[in-house]
Amino acid sequence: MTADFELPDVTTVSEDPQQRDLSQQFVTFILNGEQFAVEMAPVQEIIRVPLTVRVPLAPTALFGLANLRGKVLPIISLRRVFQFMELNHDDSTRALVIDLGQPLGFVVDKVASVISVEPSQIESVDGIRSSIDSNLLSGVLRIAGQKNMIMVLNFKQLIADEFREISELSQDPLLQKAVHSVSQAEDVAADEDSSDERQLVSFSVASQEYAVDIIDVQEIVQIPDDVAQIPKVQGHVLGIMTLRERLLPLVSLRQMFRLPEKPMDDRSRVVVVAVQGNAIGVVTDAVSEVLRVPHNLIDPMPALLTQESDLSEISQICRLNQGKRLVSVIDVESLFKVSSIKQALEEVQEMQQQEQSDCDDIDTNEEDEEQVVVFHLANGEFGVPIESVQEIVRIPEELTAVPKAPAFIEGIINLRGLVLPVIDQRKRLGLDSIARHDRQRIMVFVLGGVRTGFIVDAVTEVLKIPKKLIEPAPRLSAEQARLLGRVANLEQQKRMIQLIEPDHLMDNDEQQKLGALLTV
Repeated sequence: MTADFELPDVTTVSEDPQQRDLSQQFVTFILNGEQFAVEMAPVQEIIRVPLTVRVPLAPTALFGLANLRGKVLPIISLRRVFQFMELNHDDSTRALVIDLGQPLGFVVDKVASVISVEPSQIESVDGIRSSIDSNLLSGVLRIAGQKNMIMVLNFKQLIADEFREISELSQDPLLQKAVHSVSQAEDVAADEDSSDERQLVSFSVASQEYAVDIIDVQEIVQIPDDVAQIPKVQGHVLGIMTLRERLLPLVSLRQMFRLPEKPMDDRSRVVVVAVQGNAIGVVTDAVSEVLRVPHNLIDPMPALLTQESDLSEISQICRLNQGKRLVSVIDVESLFKVSSIKQALEEVQEMQQQEQSDCDDIDTNEEDEEQVVVFHLANGEFGVPIESVQEIVRIPEELTAVPKAPAFIEGIINLRGLVLPVIDQRKRLGLDSIARHDRQRIMVFVLGGVRTGFIVDAVTEVLKIPKKLIEPAPRLSAEQARLLGRVANLEQQKRMIQLIEPDHLMDNDEQQKLGALLTV
């Protein structure tokens, strides 16, 4: 008996108890012009192919990771598995969600029907010829009145053969625990003493550079869609924004410093700064980098300027590039003394009281969150713990090549008199190379006692992520599981951020080669 059906966007399939006697039910589908079937019992649903996030270091058959109602779902292309020519997805393309110890989505050209099959209609695969390895087939269905046979695909065997590391990891609880345990930050004895330096987050406003102390920065986020207006405040207070159930005033530095107005765009960012338990969102044109500036290159703002102008919020000036680059350092505490901002903070407190919020909830419990630096590679978002990032710098016009250097070394640069080896993170993760552009940055880590830089496409924000939204990433390969063992699934924002374990950016052998290179 064959039951043809029209698939909606999502079709949940389940067995009919009245038909579950001696017959078996199968879902049939088309792939590369041939008809296949899978037992219906492990099939959880049939869905349209969702948007996916690419996973570096994963098998080539993996399209990427998708969000299925709050759960991370790996999406696998059966065409890639069987080395068929790739086709663009159309209205017929579907993904079969099959539970094989963990849910996996398998993309097929078309789902045909759900059928009930008598045992006599199921034959062995001996002697059949097909474009599919017969080891991946568990049987053949010969349906009365149907000319062509239907091959039953053994998905468990397919995973065991084509995704061996997934299979091994999913069956080894000890390895699972080791792969997904959260790395504990370790003090690096070889790291240089930073007591003579100051770390600043720099950003631009009207083509001028400003900075604030990194210890005053809670996070860096995108411009919110909704801003509640506050009556009877000066124009530089744009209103009140909501950040994860927390209210904070939003301030425009352009208007505060009486700079030319400009519409906000996709590069605009809100730098959230905090003093004495209060937080303010400061609107900037773009966040540039994290600077490590020696104290002897930071001068106090001339007293005459602070007295005779409205620049009391700017306390110091950094002289970089032999004085050719000047960065104004904003005194965050002075921002909180501005009367209009005080008024906005009072308004926030009143709104919190009106909503009968607990004042203790205004300051997010840090134990329930992780603070990460978010950066882009290809079309994916990645994050690293903020404490692991030493600094973020621009890429110089040229990297110095090193003869006989390991293949993974892109070159070296001079960073304040120190040699910094630089690695292209795209190449490191097996992604396509691109031409250099002005949004790229070098993120600096200390690995095995060696300060090392990694080139990324862009550094976009500093984000606090609730731990409840972080989960183990699907196990796709041993290397991927070590380096990208967790994923932040921000369903409401339709974002998926893959979290990198910095300690695994290079293996021990690579660290030794890098150390030997720098001692030559």
